[in-house]
Amino acid sequence: MQKVGIVGYNQVKLYSDANYGRYEMIFEAVRGALDSAGLKKKDISTVISATNDYYDGRTISNALTVEPGGGYLADESKVEMDGAHAVLYGLMRILSGNHKLAVVWGGSMASCFPYHSARLYETDPTWERPVAYVNDISAAGFQMRAYMEKFGVIPEDIAKIAVKNRKNATKNPLALAEAQNPNLTVKEVLESEIYADPIKELMVAQPCDGVAALLLAPEKQALKIIDNPVWITGVGYNQETYYLGDRDLFKSKSMELAGKMAFSAAGIKDPKNEIDVAELFEGYAHEELIFTEALGFVEKGQGASLNSEINGDLPINPSGGALGGNPPCATGLIRIIEAVKQLKGEANDYQVSGAKKAVVSGQIGMCAQNNIVYVLEGGN
Repeated sequence: MQKVGIVGYNQVKLYSDANYGRYEMIFEAVRGALDSAGLKKKDISTVISATNDYYDGRTISNALTVEPGGGYLADESKVEMDGAHAVLYGLMRILSGNHKLAVVWGGSMASCFPYHSARLYETDPTWERPVAYVNDISAAGFQMRAYMEKFGVIPEDIAKIAVKNRKNATKNPLALAEAQNPNLTVKEVLESEIYADPIKELMVAQPCDGVAALLLAPEKQALKIIDNPVWITGVGYNQETYYLGDRDLFKSKSMELAGKMAFSAAGIKDPKNEIDVAELFEGYAHEELIFTEALGFVEKGQGASLNSEINGDLPINPSGGALGGNPPCATGLIRIIEAVKQLKGEANDYQVSGAKKAVVSGQIGMCAQNNIVYVLEGGN
């Protein structure tokens, strides 16, 4: 079976309230991805978009995105999940042998819809939704509290993750301006507004406007397009039950199983020592610690002990991660793009030295109910 390579990418800068329309953003992202690979519209054989009817506030959210997204006169489909899940769909289309170039784009304009209110539709319609006590924010509060109490983790440990990622975002010109803070302190994080105790405002990945796109091609085609594709060598995915009371929220079973699946496919036996950089979709700062443990980088409860700075033992989210900007339906896709930058030596001020292998994740659902993990290699 041929490998599948990432041969182009582009991301629009993230805004809390973009001053131009979604279709322009989609066109910019897709056109930029094609330009990065020296390709034209006629080279596209399939387009996969990641948008969501609830987030767009309309049925068939991809109805008017076909043309600006490159889908006119090409095979076109949509994934109503995270952009990282759309990449899996594109990957399968390439592996089917029916397509030579897949465009995968994802994004939304969170400034145009009440993101957290829309996510109420993820809750149980009989008991939870009418009273609205359980939502993605309060559920994350349960998750953080469960993690802290299980392992004796203190709020300062989690605040340090928020500080690290927001400082990293300062080095990333595409990150959300409001998320960038080179002088942020742990004290300031802990004194920010309460979202759902014990979660504070600066621990939350802020929804924002943004679109990103990347290009996938089979091995022979990829090597004709560019000299140094980044290869997808492993992918894993898993979903656990929705009901929060049936889950151990202090850990992420879906991330653990998705990671094992991806590592097995890529032949990774010792993730801690074989992976050079990780871009993990952390909707809240504490999730980065839970995911770090679920992927086997450290023992359970020891996530805060890992030096995950850009020049640390295992850099995690050198781009700033989702705390640097969280455009719904694009965040996981951006994690993949950021890992590609690292492997190609194109991350500039936040480049991890000598990065050869990366792990990336995307998520959807309450408390990261569903996780998808990729192993990427090559580039440099």
